[in-house]
Amino acid sequence: MSGDEPAPEDLEKAILGQAPSFNAQEIATRTGVTLEEARRLWRALGFPEHGLETAFTDADAEALSTMLAIVRSGTVDFDLALNLTRAVGQTMARLADWEVSTLVTRVEELTDDPESDGRSVSALRLIQDLSAPFEELLVYVWRRHLAAAVARVEALRANEEDLNTVQLTVGFADIVSFTALSNRLTEERIGDLVELFESRCADVVAAQRGRVIKSIGDSVLFVSDDPVRAYDIAEGIINVVGRDSRMPDVRLGLASGSVVMRLGDVFGPPVNLAARLTAVARRNRIIIDAATAALLPPDEFETRPLPARPVRGFGIVEPVAVRRA
Repeated sequence: MSGDEPAPEDLEKAILGQAPSFNAQEIATRTGVTLEEARRLWRALGFPEHGLETAFTDADAEALSTMLAIVRSGTVDFDLALNLTRAVGQTMARLADWEVSTLVTRVEELTDDPESDGRSVSALRLIQDLSAPFEELLVYVWRRHLAAAVARVEALRANEEDLNTVQLTVGFADIVSFTALSNRLTEERIGDLVELFESRCADVVAAQRGRVIKSIGDSVLFVSDDPVRAYDIAEGIINVVGRDSRMPDVRLGLASGSVVMRLGDVFGPPVNLAARLTAVARRNRIIIDAATAALLPPDEFETRPLPARPVRGFGIVEPVAVRRA
């Protein structure tokens, strides 16, 4: 580390705005919980335990007190509080990694720019400059998504449906031969490729009122409550990824049925089947299951059953090729 670069503890203090002043036992005593409860909440946030090390700030104590006040009010119990804390921790961890890697890349670009004074640029400075407006944006986006989630729940209530189990079309978009491709590319190029793939998929899904559930490097899992829109998402991903000569080919699988929605994720046979169907699909093609084929308007789509074949976890399955009429 050069003399111009701050030490890690100085970076942490600059970002958090406070220096650590409590160990785990002290923060538990300060907030009125057991040491084990404090540790469980801390682990749920995604952070390692620190033993007797002084590692916690006043802000940590305040956050813990806020969560415990909600529990003591009877709004949620401790186990539900852990689940909510874990969801926040996992979401914020990925967001923080994404933000920092993007800013570091920007710093490197400015440093290499002969017209830029690279000496005055640092990731820390950019983070500090962006913190206030980014926090406002974070709350705004959270409220927007909260409103959308509540609207979905209310729609389920109106139809007297189970709030956790819903009928959806699940889509799985997969980059063809990603392992072989990654062996030929530099690490930087792989990162750029995955980022572009995810961003293009996310744009298509949002435009068609679907939802990206998660991205797993070379694949994207999405859902839609409308099978036609799900097909349009799949076709759109092929158009913006597979048909771009600078991008790899993709394969799409769609499956419909009952799925369980929990903590922002989806579970159930359609999820697994959609993923399995990508192994059947040809490059830049869409393969669907029989349930999805039955939901598509026959005057708008042409479907063709393919030879039955064993599919891991499902036995013998008859995939269906589909295209617009």
